[in-house]
Amino acid sequence: MQAQKYLPVLFLLLTAKFAHTQKSTLDVGARIQQTVNLYNENGIAVSYSDKHLRPGKLFFGFSYVTSRLGTALSSNAIKQDNFLVSAAWHLRSHRVIQPFGRLNTGFFTADYGNKMFDDLPRKSLLLAPDIGVSFQTRLPLKIATSVGYNLITGDGMSGPGTLYPVFYQLTVSWNLLDHAALAGRKKLKL
Repeated sequence: MQAQKYLPVLFLLLTAKFAHTQKSTLDVGARIQQTVNLYNENGIAVSYSDKHLRPGKLFFGFSYVTSRLGTALSSNAIKQDNFLVSAAWHLRSHRVIQPFGRLNTGFFTADYGNKMFDDLPRKSLLLAPDIGVSFQTRLPLKIATSVGYNLITGDGMSGPGTLYPVFYQLTVSWNLLDHAALAGRKKLKL
């Protein structure tokens, strides 16, 4: 019960901190990923850039994309999940168009849906660089597109056969910390 009396104070401190972190970025949104010649995977993406650590340039992120919300949603396609953490570097961070490079690492798993496939590899580490371009609107809305390459793939014997190398993505996200844009004061240049 003692901790409850400190909750309003903690809330005010966090609110005051976020009110002054207009240079920090917390983008949260949806990601559509298409593996070339295979599955459409959809999911969520979160990225954060701290005001004390190269704000607007260096982003750390997490994403989860799955065929369960894509190709496997309305078919008997293999259900596969990608869990990724990433680090990205954005160029031209105060412009509308921002090229970026990103390194993703994480974990891949496939659910073949039938016990007769239990002997096939179903898990793999992921290492995938991608490059792309981000479009920062006057709202706290960001649209990013990229193309990437899975450095670790499989052939069905030495790794999951549905882990193909080339993919492209479209991410639409909202900056939850962009108070200036919400107030209509954000100035962007081409």
